[in-house]
Amino acid sequence: MIGGGYVGLVSGACFAEFGVHVAIVETNPQRLHALRNGEIPIYEPGLDALVASNTQAGRLTFGDDIAHAVTGADAVFIAVGTPPRNGDGAADLQYVHAAARQIAHALTGYTVVVTKSTVPVGTSRRIAAIIRETRPDADFDVASNPEFLREGNAIGDFMRPDRVIIGLDQEKTRTDGRAEAVLRNVYNKISHTGATLLFTGIETAELTKYASNSFLAMKISFINEMADLCEKLGASVEDLADGMGLDRRIGREFLNPGPGYGGSCFPKDTLALSRIAQEAQSACRLVETTVLVNEARKAGIAGRIAALCGGSVSGKTIAVLGLTFKPETDDMRESPSLPVLHRLAEAGAVIRVYDPVAMNVARPLLPAGVIYCEDALSTAENADALVVLTEWDEFRALVPAELAQRMKNGVVIDLRNIFDPSAIRTVGLRYDSVGRL
Repeated sequence: MIGGGYVGLVSGACFAEFGVHVAIVETNPQRLHALRNGEIPIYEPGLDALVASNTQAGRLTFGDDIAHAVTGADAVFIAVGTPPRNGDGAADLQYVHAAARQIAHALTGYTVVVTKSTVPVGTSRRIAAIIRETRPDADFDVASNPEFLREGNAIGDFMRPDRVIIGLDQEKTRTDGRAEAVLRNVYNKISHTGATLLFTGIETAELTKYASNSFLAMKISFINEMADLCEKLGASVEDLADGMGLDRRIGREFLNPGPGYGGSCFPKDTLALSRIAQEAQSACRLVETTVLVNEARKAGIAGRIAALCGGSVSGKTIAVLGLTFKPETDDMRESPSLPVLHRLAEAGAVIRVYDPVAMNVARPLLPAGVIYCEDALSTAENADALVVLTEWDEFRALVPAELAQRMKNGVVIDLRNIFDPSAIRTVGLRYDSVGRL
């Protein structure tokens, strides 16, 4: 497994749990040191125990020597970062290409080189070309095997997936089935959970990841627009989402309104798919609009807070619960909290914040002067407004009467709809939520 980041570490640990011997290659010295000492550099529930048990069993190892790891391997997974390229949003493939060259030098026998990273269509074939250029004598095949891991539930998603998508060179597979046989063996125990192993062409597998994430992002932007409409018409977005979700063709997941999507996947993948489509001269207007709708929503949240604070937040104390883009992760990438807090700070607000796991990660990203609190209740001390940005379960357990005692006669701005409106209003606080009365 080339890359010990989120995808590589979770995938490697889960493969090891299924009995596969996995060598994770990590070239970042600090991260490698942490992993070798049993320290998990990312927050993912259950991952520390999974890594510890499989390391102790000898099925999971960490190192920085690609040649040593690749020697004798049946399959080599590339799981390095593909961040957006500055300027146009396209995926930056420099780390993928570098890994391909290093793998080529290390190949010793027949090997399947598998792209696990999220990459544009054509990348796997480019990897094959790089390996052939570097090692004309190499005996290998390439495959695309996109990941579908939700942060906070990644282990469950890997070990009990809806589907496993594997893209192969279909023309070659018809005459030489070695690559399919290797990957069926790698995923043997997962297939026994009932998951579908879907074999496709390479280009189809690469595109499926972008299409899936963009469709889910589109559902979020759609329900956010419906929430705005519900507020104008006096309807309930929660009942609307339930009514839509009961239709099996639509489903209830990702129909929860909020301050906009964030994280490492949806923002990056929607931009990348838009770029892929433009380069193919087949523009995806729905995806492009989804990006615009989401950016506008995140940009407008600070204005909504100011309006509920009488038109200005200058000199007012704003308590913020939750900084990550979703619960059960410490990921701050593209989190709605970032533009919201920076705009509030620019408008002169006094900002108090609390997040259960991301305080240290958030500090270098947030404005100077932000006050970091020890728990949710203390964050509300003397607040003119309490804003819920992330739906951590511990926030749902807050007692409205205790909030009222800590706050001024202010407003609770529940951007995740986690509180009972009547319970908040009963204790004398004003209450605002998304798409419901």
